[in-house]
Amino acid sequence: MSKSSKEQKNSDPIIVAEEELKLPESLPLLPIRDVVVYPFMIIPLFVGREMSIKAVDQALSGDRMIMLATQHDIGEEDPTPDKIYSVGTVAMIMRMLKLPDGRVKILVQGLLKARITEFLEEIPFHTVRIERLVEPAAPDTLETEALIRTVREQLTKISELGKQISPEVMAILENISDPGSMADLIASNLGLKLAEAQMLLEIEDPVVRLTKVNELLAREHEMLSVQAQIQNAAREEMGKNQKEYYLREQMKAIQHELGDNDGKEELEELRKSIESAKMPEAAQKEALKQLGRLERMHGDSGEAGVIRTYLDWLIDIPWSKTTRDSLDIIRAKKILDEDHSYLDKVKDRILEFLAVRKLNKKMKGPILCFVGPPGVGKTSLGKSIARSLGRKFVRISLGGVRDEAEIRGHRRTYLGALPGRIIQGMKQAGSKNPVFMLDELDKMGYDYKGDPSAALLEVLDPQQNNSFSDHYVNIPFDLSNVLFVATANHSDPIPSALYDRMEIINIPGYTEEEKLEIATRYLLPRQLKDNGLKSKQILFEEEAVKEIIAKYTREAGLRNLEREIGNICRKVARKIAEGHKRQIKITPAAVATYLGAAKYLRDDEMERNEVGVVNGLAWTSVGGEVLHIEATTMQGKGGLTLTGQLGDVMKESVQAALAYIRSHADEFRIAPEWFQDHEIHVHVPAGAVPKDGPSAGCAMVTALVSVLTRIPVRKDVAMTGEFSLRGKVMPIGGLKEKILAAVRAGMKTVIIPEQNKKDLEDIAKEMQKKVRIVPVREIDEVLKLALEKYPPPPQKAKAKAPTPKVVVRPSKEISA
Repeated sequence: MSKSSKEQKNSDPIIVAEEELKLPESLPLLPIRDVVVYPFMIIPLFVGREMSIKAVDQALSGDRMIMLATQHDIGEEDPTPDKIYSVGTVAMIMRMLKLPDGRVKILVQGLLKARITEFLEEIPFHTVRIERLVEPAAPDTLETEALIRTVREQLTKISELGKQISPEVMAILENISDPGSMADLIASNLGLKLAEAQMLLEIEDPVVRLTKVNELLAREHEMLSVQAQIQNAAREEMGKNQKEYYLREQMKAIQHELGDNDGKEELEELRKSIESAKMPEAAQKEALKQLGRLERMHGDSGEAGVIRTYLDWLIDIPWSKTTRDSLDIIRAKKILDEDHSYLDKVKDRILEFLAVRKLNKKMKGPILCFVGPPGVGKTSLGKSIARSLGRKFVRISLGGVRDEAEIRGHRRTYLGALPGRIIQGMKQAGSKNPVFMLDELDKMGYDYKGDPSAALLEVLDPQQNNSFSDHYVNIPFDLSNVLFVATANHSDPIPSALYDRMEIINIPGYTEEEKLEIATRYLLPRQLKDNGLKSKQILFEEEAVKEIIAKYTREAGLRNLEREIGNICRKVARKIAEGHKRQIKITPAAVATYLGAAKYLRDDEMERNEVGVVNGLAWTSVGGEVLHIEATTMQGKGGLTLTGQLGDVMKESVQAALAYIRSHADEFRIAPEWFQDHEIHVHVPAGAVPKDGPSAGCAMVTALVSVLTRIPVRKDVAMTGEFSLRGKVMPIGGLKEKILAAVRAGMKTVIIPEQNKKDLEDIAKEMQKKVRIVPVREIDEVLKLALEKYPPPPQKAKAKAPTPKVVVRPSKEISA
């Protein structure tokens, strides 16, 4: 392929007389697409087709001569001989450069015209037989001289009309007296169509060729003249429009002097809107001031648009619009119970707010923060609160917000400035006392643009938010009547100053029984409706829902449970759409058919009491887990090995437990020198799952005492509690989740710290009846409950270390 740059390079040509050229009988042919090359013309060509590149290589390997002929259709990739003009130019390749994209750039100089008489080869490139075209000598007559002068004058005229012709070309034309050379030079710089340029190349008589060039120049001159007239007319039209603009401006000034202003009605409407908005005095004063500026400005100016937008925001902000609270506590309780099962603490707090509001009309809105894992209903609680109060509900998501201006807004000096999300939310609500939900509070970040959590300090402080200042509005706005509700998955990322301003309400998650009731009351009817099913078409058995909860979801919330129920409903909907008529029952056996193999399997219970294996209890992000802690001993030099990807805190718990046992070796009937001749290995299975936290301290002591005294641990006892070197059992967190895990694993007794006894109020009475919960203060109480016999008998002989039991690996990161 050959492609021209359409720009002639008028560098110093290599002048070779035609008589001196020895033209071979055959030459490689280079079909060119979009240009016609004339003799003595120097031009760069970009060669990309493989056949053309081979033709160039063949020419370079010989005398550097190549035949250039233009193809009829520039879009033809592989032109056949009948698609190539027969008359072309023999050229000399002056330079060649290989480009990185595989193409070749060559600089060629036209030598003489030639005609293709025969195509000798077409593969791997075109090879042609050519004959030289010899032009007749031009007659030296007055007609020829007049033609040359006419052509020069025509070229000068079109150059003056804007045709881009190089000054070097004009200088060369002044010194050329040969009609053929002049015609070729002009044709190569005139930008002719391909057919016209080829037609000129094929004319052998130089006078006839120059005459044709003169005709083309005359046509070009006429076209440029018409184009110039069109441009002058357009310029006159622009001048007319400018004149009209000035006249209109003068007319507006005259109308203003006469008191007949077109924009007066619009400005009056703005004034009425400002007065009816019932703004505070400061806001109304600022609005009227900006309105006065707008009246003195031209309506089409950029500043007028900025002021108009600012006034629209001031008018739309609900400065004094409020909704009336529904203070019927019985009705509010009914609404909360309809929307949410359980979550008694949250519902009680809302009813308390209503009661106080009923007695004290001037109370400030509280700031509540619901903290809990995903899917427990934090966001939907905000909607229920708004419905029970009869207030508007606004929600903004703070996840990923990094710019302080997102909260406080941009200053009006910036192009495209807007208020922050707080004022935008108030405008959206249309009242100054909505329920305003700040979702994903713990997902905020900060960067060089500021800290948005710091901007929220004023918003969430009841003592300050009565005069919240947005950078765009720049007028204090009262947020004290807003009921702010924030949500977060974890409280740790929330800055302490912000955390201190909120009332934290923890939502730990649901038990299996609670999930079953919620699924029956809410999830199943909603999924049947969403999937177009009726109760007579599908029936979920209670045991099937329990199967989904136990084996297909492992979460504190309900999202995955609803997702799996929806998955079954979609498959049933497909069956019904295919013509199934009878009611489809979802049984526990059918669950596996629709959802596949179970995703989660519970740990197998120990078959018997074993030495050195203790059932600890751990908290994970999806609920509680039973954590099997194993210990064994072996001959060695007194080392301690810890495995199972334990965190630093858990490692320290093992070291503290061992220190306590060594300091009380007499009580455990262990010889002091025993520790110098043996090594102890403590392992927590599920080695790929990170584990950390102090609440496995009691379990670590129990495992070590069991393996050192050879007393088996009861298989139906689970425990949790931090341990101190004084033998005290310290309080822990996540008690509800841990007891639920113990119940699921079939434990009969759960040992908890005495100081966590108060947390039993959060656990349903039905759940407490399923397991014996024993609060303890000292580690001795733990050992008496967990070991088969305590205190241990005197140690008679060294015992062989037991083999650790393999336990099913938990699937989530564990915090003991």
